Amino acid sequence: MRAARIATLDGPSAISVADLPEPDGAGKVVVDVHVAGVTFPEVLLSRGQYQVKPPLPFVPGSEVAGVVRSAPEGSGFSPGQRVAAFPGFGGFAEVAAADPGFVFPLPDGVSFEQGAALPMNYLTMHFALRRRGQLREGETVLVHGAAGGLGTAGIQLARAYGARVLAVVSGEAKGEVARAAGADEVVLADGFRDRVKELTGGRGVDVVADPVGGDRFTDSLRSLAREGRLLVLGFTGGEIPTVKVNRLLLNNVSVVGVGWGAFWSGEPSFVQEQWTDLLPLLEQGRLQPVLGSVHDLDDAAAAVTELDERRATGKVLLRVR
Repeated sequence: MRAARIATLDGPSAISVADLPEPDGAGKVVVDVHVAGVTFPEVLLSRGQYQVKPPLPFVPGSEVAGVVRSAPEGSGFSPGQRVAAFPGFGGFAEVAAADPGFVFPLPDGVSFEQGAALPMNYLTMHFALRRRGQLREGETVLVHGAAGGLGTAGIQLARAYGARVLAVVSGEAKGEVARAAGADEVVLADGFRDRVKELTGGRGVDVVADPVGGDRFTDSLRSLAREGRLLVLGFTGGEIPTVKVNRLLLNNVSVVGVGWGAFWSGEPSFVQEQWTDLLPLLEQGRLQPVLGSVHDLDDAAAAVTELDERRATGKVLLRVR
């Protein structure tokens, strides 16, 4: 099979395509991949900076959509079925294998492109907002990095659960992407704190979803309303911020870690519970992944570089078939 692999830790540009053996499908659902999703962890993996460090060489790619080739008896899946899957690794390839607990049936109205955009971003944001953030209907959510795949997922899920959404973006073009995803208000990152104060009548927001980190962190804390929650999803801005914990006392606010993978690794059945919660929203068309650039498998290096350089709007994809 054709697959993109990381053989050296020299960054996204070093990702190359080669002919490799197909994965071992024993006990797993084997999927003929049509589309693979590109995520920020692939940027980190290409430099050996991710918390998981697989031995070289390896095939990256944590999420795919395609057609089941084979499945274990009793798995609930059958050949020819359209699915999305979260193999963890091995997705940037013509064939991927995933544990049945991380394979998800796709509704007829959901394309392979949309399907490949779902597992990482939507399940992470579902965990962030529902489990960790305890989001309630009528609350206000501020989403950083709102034009990216994770940000647009956060906008749509927060809206689906009855929240008002303020989207923070770095420029007007990205603001249009956030609006298309359903944001109620779009705020430029430069000076966002003052604008948020204005939009909330001085009250602040109930939840901040922050995959960016960096120098926005302190102003995000200051943008929280009483008993607000700041959800730490990652650090695409490059810098890992610190917090003086006395700030948490001033308005009874919380800084909440969101480690989706760390959570389900101790409770794998949780992921299917999440999909069960999302499925009605997908079937109703209330979740519509915002799709960005689509690259051929041979251009995997360019696709990951797009995320590395923070040029991506919407979900970056690899078309395999």
